[in-house]
Amino acid sequence: MSGDGTRRDALPPFSGAALLIDLDGTLLDLAPTPGSVVVPPGLIDTLRVLRDQLGGALAIVTGRPVDVIDTLLGDAPYAVSGEHGGAFRHAPGEGLERLDLKAPPASWLARGAALEAVWPGAALERKVHGFGLHFRLAAAESGAAIHDALAALVAGSADFELMQGKMLWEVRPRGTNKGYAVTHLMARAPFLGRVPVFIGDDVTDLDGIRAARVLGGAGLWVPDVFGGPAGVRAWLHVTVARGDWGDFP
Repeated sequence: MSGDGTRRDALPPFSGAALLIDLDGTLLDLAPTPGSVVVPPGLIDTLRVLRDQLGGALAIVTGRPVDVIDTLLGDAPYAVSGEHGGAFRHAPGEGLERLDLKAPPASWLARGAALEAVWPGAALERKVHGFGLHFRLAAAESGAAIHDALAALVAGSADFELMQGKMLWEVRPRGTNKGYAVTHLMARAPFLGRVPVFIGDDVTDLDGIRAARVLGGAGLWVPDVFGGPAGVRAWLHVTVARGDWGDFP
């Protein structure tokens, strides 16, 4: 990964920080399918205490739909940004704020479903403003074939782009990303006036890392700083116990 993701930034004072964390591959271990991720015992309690220590300024920033995060983590994060900055829940129990983005044509979704059928093990993930095809469990050559098929759909589109994730190709609207999500969340209480720390592991998280740095904060790249989600969780556990940032692994 490029150097803008791998350096270890100095952390702002804990008492004035806001923590924004990616989910899959950062907070939770990657799983064969999106629906088979596991929330380890004790993690939700750790997040709830951390949220309180940070005055509420704890958010999950993910490509997943917001309702999936609420199902997995409940009210442990104060705020959630889903769909790569396309949707926000700004506080526990609040309704969704959605950006005014176009939905992909029905024919594109049908093409995605057809690809899922062609490649056993591929999994279609539908979102309000896009969709993704996971191919972790499909044949090795499926990734390139799915890429080519979806790239042909978005070619020349002013409204949609094709994004790469870990064993995933996703069609998403142009004009939003995790950097936008960080900036948008930091403009509202309880994040307003704090200094962001963003943690992520995938190429889509680099926008969040850059946004946190632009705002004077820190961006932490999981493979380099923590090794993997277990390292992130251990660091959060120590941070909660200390009431201050834990030491990096």
